[in-house]
Amino acid sequence: MAVRAISQEAFDDLVRENVEDLGMEPIEALEDALHTLKLQGVDLSGIITCVPGESVKDNPVIACLDRLKELDCVSKEEDLDEISSLFDKLNELCSSEESGNAAIATKRGAVELTCSICSKINGSNRIVVVPCLKAMAVLIHDIQSTEVFRNSAGPRIVVDLLKDSGSDSVTLDAGFAVVAAAATGNEVVKQVFMELKIDEFILQVLNRQSKVTIRALYDAIRVLLTPDDNRVVASQVYGYARTFAKLGIAKALTEALQVGIGSDSLVSASIALKSIAVNDEICKSIAETGGIDTLLLCIDDSGEQGNKTAAKTCCSLLSKLAGSDSNKSTIVEKRGLDKLIKLAQRFSDDPLVIQEVMLIISIICLRSPDHAASAIEAGAGDLAVQAMKRFPVAAQMQRNACNMIRNIAVRNAENRTLLLAIGIEKLIRTAKANNETCRESATDALRDLGLDNYNN
Repeated sequence: MAVRAISQEAFDDLVRENVEDLGMEPIEALEDALHTLKLQGVDLSGIITCVPGESVKDNPVIACLDRLKELDCVSKEEDLDEISSLFDKLNELCSSEESGNAAIATKRGAVELTCSICSKINGSNRIVVVPCLKAMAVLIHDIQSTEVFRNSAGPRIVVDLLKDSGSDSVTLDAGFAVVAAAATGNEVVKQVFMELKIDEFILQVLNRQSKVTIRALYDAIRVLLTPDDNRVVASQVYGYARTFAKLGIAKALTEALQVGIGSDSLVSASIALKSIAVNDEICKSIAETGGIDTLLLCIDDSGEQGNKTAAKTCCSLLSKLAGSDSNKSTIVEKRGLDKLIKLAQRFSDDPLVIQEVMLIISIICLRSPDHAASAIEAGAGDLAVQAMKRFPVAAQMQRNACNMIRNIAVRNAENRTLLLAIGIEKLIRTAKANNETCRESATDALRDLGLDNYNN
């Protein structure tokens, strides 16, 4: 069903009628109009809700845009400082989602205006380029604004500004924030950026800025490779990920991770690299360039430093790499199972970390009795018992525990005996009864433990 919309003029007329025809007080008239329209399912985003007697032009967002329009027409060199200040103000006004100011601005041509101004300034002029790009990143907030950005030649304008910025990290960060915002949920915008060779420029920046964190760069990689546009049947991002890997971006990100847990880009870079690791060949190439060694080291360090976010992110990437059979053996050979169990013990109070560890162990043990035996030796059985007892209603953790037990037990009779001896059956049945999301996994685990009444 299409969402109903209303113009600013129609909204103002409704409020005015409440005052003039129904005798309401101004504030009452405004509240009644808002209540009535919401009941009718009208989309009020972008509507300035002012009482009769107040001018829409008094709104600070509108005043800011009006002045920028004047300056865009004049485009004098001496106006750049004022333009910079106005974009700073617009960014401040629109940064909060609760304010609704971004919708107000975009409904009144803010994205087109910002693109127009950006097209006329030199990318090396950081004083005005950075505020302009930062404002653009917050203005692009939904699919409509991404389409306006595309139709205003936004992708080319931003890529040109990025290329003109040299190695200025602040400008690069602001520019890649626009790339991430504009590509979110819009397959066509992703395609346009790829046609503009954004991948080649990303590699240049990664190689050139190895000592500097550009967080938005990693966000841009993640968004460009995420199939998040529900309007398309088949996304092209899988092919983009292969292009990124072939070009050398996966290798560059792997090298970025080698800075270790001390890097404030570790989490962002890990997430970006995970988005590239879409097939077995890429996963193996990441391992061959030191990815597994680096991740295991980071897992150790995150446990010692109590960094749960880094621990979960590194485990999430390692689970992706573990999908390759050769990588499974590498992880086991490098005592990865011991490191993972140790990490789970360090974060025994956090089921989110534990479930990530269980997922990796489950993947490593899949179709591999030898790896399953190694997992038991490392303490995976005891981990399952302790965690399932401690977090009975942590549904996803319970589900991951059942899957891990299943893969450890299915081709290894000795493991089945050991697991049943430490009381795993009762815990799996409890998980099955208490958590609907893990009933199927629990049933499979009971069956692969050799129990006849696994459906009970």
